[in-house]
Amino acid sequence: MSTNELTAKVRRLKKLQARAEEIQSEITAIQDELKAELVEQNTEELKVGTFKIRYATVTSNRFDSKAFKATHADLYSQYTKQTKSRRFIVA
Repeated sequence: MSTNELTAKVRRLKKLQARAEEIQSEITAIQDELKAELVEQNTEELKVGTFKIRYATVTSNRFDSKAFKATHADLYSQYTKQTKSRRFIVA
């Protein structure tokens, strides 16, 4: 690919990313309005036409690796492994 083609692709990517951010902002705003309505009605579930809206509290248990590392550093290092990944950035 030529430099001009690459530049055009990056410009197109940047425009699409900007549109995606706008769309995501709108999605988040609508979700927040729906959540607020559920909270106002003091319910976790609401039927709206053919849709069901849920905003429920979920409890989960997660392993506190930071605390474990502080109290059992030797075991922590014994069971950690290094991983590699690739990151794509356009700046």
